[in-house]
Amino acid sequence: MRHSIAAIASAIAITLAGGAFAEFPEKPISIVVPWPPGDLEDVLSRMIAEDLQDAYGVAAAVVNKPGGGGGPFPGSVFVATSPPDGYTIGSFVIAVPTIGHSIGIPELTPAKFDPLGIFLTYPFVLAASKGADFSSMEELAEYAKSNKVVLGHFGAQLAPTRATFAYAKNAGFEWGSEASFDMLDCNSLASGDADVINTTLQLVLPCIDDLLFLASITDQRIPLIPDTPTLGELDPSLNLALWNGLFVHKDTPAEAREKIIAVARETVASDRAQKLAADTGALVYWMDAEASAAQIEADIETLAKIAGLLE
Repeated sequence: MRHSIAAIASAIAITLAGGAFAEFPEKPISIVVPWPPGDLEDVLSRMIAEDLQDAYGVAAAVVNKPGGGGGPFPGSVFVATSPPDGYTIGSFVIAVPTIGHSIGIPELTPAKFDPLGIFLTYPFVLAASKGADFSSMEELAEYAKSNKVVLGHFGAQLAPTRATFAYAKNAGFEWGSEASFDMLDCNSLASGDADVINTTLQLVLPCIDDLLFLASITDQRIPLIPDTPTLGELDPSLNLALWNGLFVHKDTPAEAREKIIAVARETVASDRAQKLAADTGALVYWMDAEASAAQIEADIETLAKIAGLLE
């Protein structure tokens, strides 16, 4: 209701100022993906952009803004500092709305975004090369107590990375070193840049037969690798799923929100989106704005517990 009231108030203000209230959309729409092209959120966001263009007759495209090791936060700053008119949409992972406003980034403080809806649960995995000196998370824990194991991840503040650090803390070992990358794929292991990578199954599908999957950071096992336990199975305190959703600035008018949601909901239910889910092990669905907000609040509590463990 507050969004409707805000939209009406905005329209009245424009009218009083002598301007004309334009119907959304009337110019190009950008969906900002704060990662390089190629992963699941990028592919699905491109599908949504295509459908926005078809539905409303304006140009719509994905803009990739990877953070150079800063995770999704430089990209989310771009959305936060763009006009709150619905023409700049964020396609964000869990970290942006749960911790982005609390880690010392002025442009994201206080919290700047509202969810339009969550549409993806990533098949996040911890993977190593076959032939590693360990074959399970339990064996890794023992091996790492006397050997240096290098972890590659997408950002130290991101939820899957935090859960991975927390597992090590509970299992009594430390990573020999860890580093943040914009891309973690088959080459990351083959090149020796990392011994274990925290990435999505989508990015390592080309070499899936050459990899050892130690755990998934999902709330259920991934169908494509059904023998791989979830991190929550190994440590119930770390039962966490990683998702992606569409977000807009809190001041975005209701009309723009509703029109974006109407298209995105149809996109994720489409045959091409559901085929992507079947091929990659991801879950592709639509969780509405209210349920998404509740999910974010629950995740904030879980991540707070993990933060307490890591302090």
